[in-house]
Amino acid sequence: MKNIIADRCSLIDASGIRKVFALAAKLDDPVNFSIGQPDFDIPSQLKQAAIDAIRGNINSYSQTAGDELLKEKIAAKTAADTGWDDPKVLVTSGVSGGLLTLFMAIINPGDEVIIPDPYFVIYKHVINMLGGKCVFVDSYPDFELPIDGIEKAITKKTKLIVANSPCNPTGMVYCSKTTKRLAEVARKHDLLVMSDEIYDKFSYDQPCESIAKHYENTIILNGFSKAYAMTGWRLGYAVVHDSNKEIIEQMMKIQQYTFVCAPTPFQQAAIAAMDHDISEHVDQYKQKRDLIYDGLKGKFEMVKPAGAFYAFVKAPGGNATEFVKKAINNSLLIIPGNVFSEKNTHFRISYATTNDEIARGIEILNSIAE
Repeated sequence: MKNIIADRCSLIDASGIRKVFALAAKLDDPVNFSIGQPDFDIPSQLKQAAIDAIRGNINSYSQTAGDELLKEKIAAKTAADTGWDDPKVLVTSGVSGGLLTLFMAIINPGDEVIIPDPYFVIYKHVINMLGGKCVFVDSYPDFELPIDGIEKAITKKTKLIVANSPCNPTGMVYCSKTTKRLAEVARKHDLLVMSDEIYDKFSYDQPCESIAKHYENTIILNGFSKAYAMTGWRLGYAVVHDSNKEIIEQMMKIQQYTFVCAPTPFQQAAIAAMDHDISEHVDQYKQKRDLIYDGLKGKFEMVKPAGAFYAFVKAPGGNATEFVKKAINNSLLIIPGNVFSEKNTHFRISYATTNDEIARGIEILNSIAE
C-alpha cells in the first residue's frame, strides 16, 4: 500500500510527557513527578453545578462561542485585570483547543513565531504542523523573559511573540517591569503577543501580571483545568481587546468545524468556578514549592520557581535524558528537558502530588545526584 500518512505527522513526535505517564502504569508504586495535574479534587460545589446541569438537561450544543453568562463573567474579569473596555471572549475546549484555533487563525506557512526557551510542548508542534517557523530565544540559566533576545530575533516574517507566565516548565513568573518591557518591544514592531495564563492563580511570591494590562494587541489564553482540577473537563477561553475582535471571529469559525463548542454542562460549572476561592490550595502549593526547593537546593542547581507547580532542575552531568533513565530505574518519574527545550541539560519536576510523595521523591533524587 502506498504511504497513507500525511507529511505533517512527521513534524511531531508522541508527547514525551505522555510516554512517561504511560510508563507510570507499568511500575510498582513509583513517585510520579511527571504530569501537571492537580492532586486535589474538583471542588464539590463545582461538581454539583455540573451534575445539576446534566440533570437539568443542559446537555445540547451551546453556542459556538460559549454560554453567554460565562462569557460575561470572563469579560468582566478581564476588564478588571487589564482595563479593557469591551473584551471579546471565546470559550474553548481547554487551553489546548484555544492554542490550536488561534494558531490556525493567524499563522501562515513561513510566518515566524518567537518562543522563549524553555517552552510548553504544544507551541512548537502545532506551529510546525501549520508550516510556521519557531524562533527560539534562550532564557537559560535564570529563565527570565529574554527581552533583548526577543527583539533581536524579530524579522519581517515575525507574526507572534509567545509569553507564558507562570511558566510551564520553569515556574517563572514575570514581574511588572518585564511585562511592560515586552509590551514596549511588541508595540514598537507592531506584533501580536499570545499570553498563556493557565497558571495565573498559582503565583507565590508576587502578583502575576498579564502583559495585556500594558498592550492591547495581546491574546489571552486561560482556563479552568489547573485552578479547579477540571483537567478532564476540557474548558478554556481566549480573550482579545475589542479592536482585535476579528481574531476571535476567525477562531470561532474554525471551532465550528473542529470542536463545535466546549462541553456544555461543564460550562455551567465554570460559571460557578468564576466565583470560587481556591486560595487554600494555592497556599498548599506554595508549601509544596518550598519543600521541593529546600529539599533539592543542596545537591542540585536550580532556580526557585515562583509559580505554577513545576521546577526545572539542572541534571548532574548535564545530560537530562541519562539522568531521567537513572531516576526511572529508581522508581521516580521525571521529564527530560528536551521535551520542553532545544537543550537537554535540565529535567522537569511536577510537584502536584502529596507532601509524602514529594519527600520520597526528594530522597530518591538526592540519593542519585552523585
